Amino acid sequence: MNKNIRDQYSFALIFSIGMFLLAIHGSAEVRMPHIFGSNMVLQQGMPVPVWGWAEPGEAVSVQFDDVNKKTTANANGEWKVKLPSRKVGEPCSLVAAGKDNTLQFDNVLVGEVWFCSGQSNMAIGVGMCNNPEQEIANANYPDIRLYSVEQDVSGIPNNDAGGAWYICTPQAIKEGGNLSCGGFSAAAYYFGRELHNALGVPVGLIESAWGGTCIEQWIPPVGFAEQPGLEDFTKAISQANQQYAEDMKPFFHDFQAWKNEPAGTKGEFYMPRFRLPIHPLEPASYGGFPAQPTVLFNSMVNPILPFAIRGALWYQGESNRDDPLYGEKMRALINGWRTVWGEGEFPFYYVQIAPFSGYEDTYEHFGADAIPMLWEDQMSALNLPNTGIAGTYDITDLNDIHPKNKQDVGKRLALQALAKTYGQKDVVYSGPLYKSMKMKDGKAVLHFDHAGAGLMSRDDKPLSWFTIAGEDKQFVPAEAQIVKDTVVVSSDKVAQPAAVRFGWSKIAEPNLSNKDGLPALPFRTDKW
Repeated sequence: MNKNIRDQYSFALIFSIGMFLLAIHGSAEVRMPHIFGSNMVLQQGMPVPVWGWAEPGEAVSVQFDDVNKKTTANANGEWKVKLPSRKVGEPCSLVAAGKDNTLQFDNVLVGEVWFCSGQSNMAIGVGMCNNPEQEIANANYPDIRLYSVEQDVSGIPNNDAGGAWYICTPQAIKEGGNLSCGGFSAAAYYFGRELHNALGVPVGLIESAWGGTCIEQWIPPVGFAEQPGLEDFTKAISQANQQYAEDMKPFFHDFQAWKNEPAGTKGEFYMPRFRLPIHPLEPASYGGFPAQPTVLFNSMVNPILPFAIRGALWYQGESNRDDPLYGEKMRALINGWRTVWGEGEFPFYYVQIAPFSGYEDTYEHFGADAIPMLWEDQMSALNLPNTGIAGTYDITDLNDIHPKNKQDVGKRLALQALAKTYGQKDVVYSGPLYKSMKMKDGKAVLHFDHAGAGLMSRDDKPLSWFTIAGEDKQFVPAEAQIVKDTVVVSSDKVAQPAAVRFGWSKIAEPNLSNKDGLPALPFRTDKW
């Protein structure tokens, strides 16, 4: 771990705040974070961390089925054990016991756990998407379990966040997640339902999403620190933490005086003066929500760590349109989460943001190309291992930034997981992806990966949203025809083609797909 990363986590003053609050408001009883609870799902096929807090030096035992693990809380009152890898089985109880109390969580299953995050298109619930009444009424899946992380912001890493596990029922789907968004995440639920039906195993879904948020708010410090081009974010985080430590010094001066006062007066004397300063990265009020780095990672991801998961889903991008650094930020998010989770290169599948007519054409950096450039940045993350994208422009509504067809979004994410994570054969999980271009007889011949059973026009009309340009860089509408496993693109206005673009517009809804029903993803062959 380099110095920049270490500095972001080693502020003794910040840690002491938490320990002091625990001393005043907490007790010496064994405690565990909210992510542990009755009805939860523990990840199969890998060691499962179980952790919590107790009195320093206190002996703690953890029992799960026939496995018993013992440990001792360290000097900071922290304890952790790892349960051995298990297969799917009958419901069990997880019991953690200390000297004075016992915690028991019942109806615990072993299965597949996925962390589902992003902004409003991840947060929007089943009740606000297609066919809500029937979908909610049919949501009886005892082996699907739902957890929604309470929304909060923090300038420093929190060790817990509110939430609870629920068995998937119509009531849980309707009332889980953010009620103002229509209940539990539709994209996450439909993904989990597809997995459960295909694999026949319990599925745990952890929703941690907030509408209107930016990707940098979800990235851990280590993600910024290890991604070239994001040094300014690392510097800002370090400066904010240093400022917070300075702001805390008067509080600790008062704290020392308070410790020396007579025992019977401490509460009345000190607590009225107990005012923690606001961390510089946090908004002054919840009326405004600036795109400050790490504040949602700290409050809505870090409290889950290191809960064992199979992988993560991500559905975000609208708030980062016209962002020249989005590609680097996606890498920082993916690599950063993988680093802090400590599970290696776990699967990370994400959703192409949908075309939308309401986006501007006069953005500062990319103008009318802002949305295609964002799509290109999303596609660039496919260069990282164990990643995949679900295309959406064929299941969209150009007049709605929140397309209602989340059933197909969940299904397409599940196809990625079934094929690449669970190794199911003969599953076509991607639409055609541009591979290469060759020139022949004044025409551009395009080759694709993931053609599946073959290329086709999904509406049987001529292929749409292809443009072509010569060396003058002036793109014009082009004719495009499917020839075997290629697409041949030409225009009588361009005698010597140099570049082709496909779906390069915020309102593009092209019709090229494979015969398996998955759309080709937008691309350009140039870097102009």
